[in-house]
Amino acid sequence: MSGRDVAVAADGLAKRYGDVDALAALDLEVAAGESLVLVGHNGSGKSTLLSMLAGVLDPSEGTAAIHGYGVDSVPARRHRSWLPDNPVLYDDLSVREHLEYISRMHGDCDDEVNRDLVERLGIDQRVDDLPSQFSRGLRQKTAIAVAFCRPFSVLLVDEPFVGLDAAGRAAMLELLGESVDNGASVIVATHDPDVIDRFDRGVVLENGELVHDGPADSVRAFLTVDDQRG
Repeated sequence: MSGRDVAVAADGLAKRYGDVDALAALDLEVAAGESLVLVGHNGSGKSTLLSMLAGVLDPSEGTAAIHGYGVDSVPARRHRSWLPDNPVLYDDLSVREHLEYISRMHGDCDDEVNRDLVERLGIDQRVDDLPSQFSRGLRQKTAIAVAFCRPFSVLLVDEPFVGLDAAGRAAMLELLGESVDNGASVIVATHDPDVIDRFDRGVVLENGELVHDGPADSVRAFLTVDDQRG
């Protein structure tokens, strides 16, 4: 990746549980402003990789960095926003309070940005309600708003479309596209074959190993018939 700013780097990154490699030693670089789709069956290592890049799972060996900073460092956290596959939300905070808390933690709270997010995601009528009482889809929309309400230059996303209705899915795709247009690096793990062409690059994991890295549309060859059907 000579001549390009490396936003995300993994060097021999691996995770092992006993004798089982959840992720074999992996080398990966993602450039600033690049969008990457991560494909693989359940158990292939996608969530393991993203969790280590997010700094929430310690590797067994190897290192990972965000803009040159170790993933568990304060500068890396400032650069990175993380949307896991299972929404992590506070039981006692409303949607509005979540957005105010997270945005203030990372800078000033921008009411206009937060208002735009909840309107686009269709949860503007629920901003004073507790997400702990929401359906899976509404919790996912809240988690998306929380991920996007703060500044970031690297966005890590694990299966964002699960539980979303058509409007939520469209809003999520728009937000991802706008993030890349604004110069952020985006890595998304998904089983959804219909979104692959929206990314620059595709990486395929199989049994914890990287088996393919190329243009995003090239990963279609690794999808099963069920994947192709969506």
